[in-house]
Amino acid sequence: MKAAIYAGQGGAITIEDLPNPEPGPNDLIIKVARCGICGTDLSMTKGGMWDFGAGVQFGHEYAGEIVEVGKEVTSFQVGERIAVLPSVACGECQSCRGHGNNVLCNASPGSAMAGFAELARVPISVATRLPSVLSMEDGALIEPLAISLYGVKLAQIQPGDRVLVLGGGTVALYAIYWARRLGAGKIVAMSRSSRRKDLSLEMGADAFIAYGDNEIGEVIEALGGSPQIVFECVGAEGMLMKSVMHVGQFGKVVSLGFCTAPDPVIPGLASYKCASIQFAVGYSMKEFLYIADQMDKGHCDPKAIVTNTVPLADLAGTMQKLRGPNDETKVHVVM
Repeated sequence: MKAAIYAGQGGAITIEDLPNPEPGPNDLIIKVARCGICGTDLSMTKGGMWDFGAGVQFGHEYAGEIVEVGKEVTSFQVGERIAVLPSVACGECQSCRGHGNNVLCNASPGSAMAGFAELARVPISVATRLPSVLSMEDGALIEPLAISLYGVKLAQIQPGDRVLVLGGGTVALYAIYWARRLGAGKIVAMSRSSRRKDLSLEMGADAFIAYGDNEIGEVIEALGGSPQIVFECVGAEGMLMKSVMHVGQFGKVVSLGFCTAPDPVIPGLASYKCASIQFAVGYSMKEFLYIADQMDKGHCDPKAIVTNTVPLADLAGTMQKLRGPNDETKVHVVM
C-alpha cells in the first residue's frame, strides 16, 4: 500500500510503499476513503517543539470501508463503513474511567493516526459505524466536529447565552455550529479576515466582526452585551488575552486553539471580571457516536466547510500551500 511518511523535525513528507497492514484479533483493516488535513498536521510537521516524530505515519480525520476483520471481531463486518477516533486508550486507568477522553489516557497503548494511507489498521474500540445516510465525506468530518462539540459542552452554555467565537478555521466554524445547536442566544464570529464570513454565518453566527481598534464595542453592540462565553479557536499568541478582554463579568473563556507557545495573560484583568478559563483537548467516544447519529439533523450541512480534495500524491505540496496565504478551509485527501 501507499502511505504518507513524515521524516521528523521538519523534514520531508514522502509517499512510500509499505506492506499491507494485518489485523490483530480485535482489529479492522479499512480501505481509507478520505482523510482531512488538520491544523495539527501542519504544526506538528514543521520541526517545532511539538513534533510527530521521525519516520511516522499520520492523519487522524478519516473514514473508510472495512476490507478485513480480526479473528475475534463479531461486531463489525467486511463492507461496513466507519469513522475513526484516532487516539487509542486502555479503558482501565483513572483518566479513562473518570473522563472517557482517549487523549488523556495515562497508558496510551497505541494510535490509529494512519489516515494518510490506502489502508489502515483500526482497533474496534475506536471504530464508529457510519449510518447509511452519511457519506465518507461526512465520516471524515466527525473527528473535527467532535473537538468542537467537546469544547462547547465544557462551556455549559445556558439558553440564550451571548457567545463570541475567535477564529475562522474548522474548530471555530464547528464551535459556532454546536453553540447554535446547544442553545446559545446571539453568536458573533470574529477573525482577522472576512474570508470566512459567509461560512461563519452559515454555521449559525448572527454577525461577523473583523479584529480592529473598536472590536470590543462592536461585539457588545452585536450581542447586546459582553459575551458570557468566548471560544478561543486560533491557538496563536495573544488570543487568550484577547479573549479575556472581551469576556463579560463571571464569564468563561474556553481555549480550543491548542497554542504550543507561551501566551501571556494579565491575571489582574481577568480577576476584575471574575472570569474563568477552561482548557480542553480531545473528545470521547460519546461525541463520535452522537455526531454519527445526529450529523444529518442539524441546521446546516457541516460539509460546507470542505473546499477542496486532493490525491495522496499531492499531500506534501498541499500542506506547504496551506502554511501560507490560501483560500481553503478544509481540504480532504482522497485515496
